[in-house]
Amino acid sequence: MVELKGAIFDMDGLLIDTEKLYLRYWKQAAADFGYDMRDEHVFAIRSLARKYSIPKLKGFFGEDFPTEDVRARRTELINAHIEKYGIELKKGVFELLGYLRDNGIAAAVATATPRERTMLYLGKIGAAERFDAVVCGDMVTSGKPDPEIYLTAARELGLPPELCAAFEDSPNGLKAARAAGCKVVMIPDMTPPQTEDRPYYDAVYRDLGEAIAFFEGR
Repeated sequence: MVELKGAIFDMDGLLIDTEKLYLRYWKQAAADFGYDMRDEHVFAIRSLARKYSIPKLKGFFGEDFPTEDVRARRTELINAHIEKYGIELKKGVFELLGYLRDNGIAAAVATATPRERTMLYLGKIGAAERFDAVVCGDMVTSGKPDPEIYLTAARELGLPPELCAAFEDSPNGLKAARAAGCKVVMIPDMTPPQTEDRPYYDAVYRDLGEAIAFFEGR
């Protein structure tokens, strides 16, 4: 395997255990506006940029679905939850980040989450200073599954994408990383890998600590 020089990470559901909050509070926010949003609807928009998620949501619930109002309510609910309970870290995060640092491998974040909230979350878990670059959904023109965010992150690291490992938990993220030319590692979160996901990743591990093996060719 080509010696990897960089690692690029999704955030929600990969570094921090927030996808379960999105699942819970998307549904609650939609219910507050009178809509019956279900698990499958939330799963369908994981990591999607607004320009992709808005038409998908309107396809589910009709053209009158107030996407931005529901999204704002969802964010309000999540922020209140985090303020009260904090943020749970996913298993193996600092184990892998320590390995990368010790082996001179650059690290970046590539997340659909806006920058202000991203930096807040990374700060809360004490990881903000562990990344050489942080690229967020509001910093690119086309979000996931478009490859732009991964191409931008690789460029910020000064590396070609093919020398970067990309870590993702969602199908839309996997597609973005693969289209960018990265080596792609799946760390499943809310749902296990599906047959249709297989072309988009090179390896799958249970957690980020286990994924050290990907860099060691094991």
